[in-house]
Amino acid sequence: MAQLKRPRDPNQLGKLIADIATGEVVEKPESVKAKAGRAGGLKGGRSRMGGLTDEERVKLAKKAAEKRWNKAAPQKGAAKLRD
Repeated sequence: MAQLKRPRDPNQLGKLIADIATGEVVEKPESVKAKAGRAGGLKGGRSRMGGLTDEERVKLAKKAAEKRWNKAAPQKGAAKLRD
C-alpha cells in the first residue's frame, strides 16, 4: 500500500490531519529501503563533487547554467481558452 498523499488544499489537509488524529485513517510508516534511499540521495551529490577536479566542476556548472538559461520560453496565449 502506498503512503498517503498530502492534499494541497488547506481544508482537505486539515480534514486528513483530523482523521489521522482520531484514528479514522492510518498512515503507513516509511520503509527502511525508502529511508536508506533518501539518506543516500542526500549525500550522493556532495560525494560526487568531492571527487571532481576544479576544471570538471566548472565544466559541469557551465553546462547546467546553459541548460537553465536556454529553456524555451512559454508561448504567449497558449493557455487562453477560446470562445
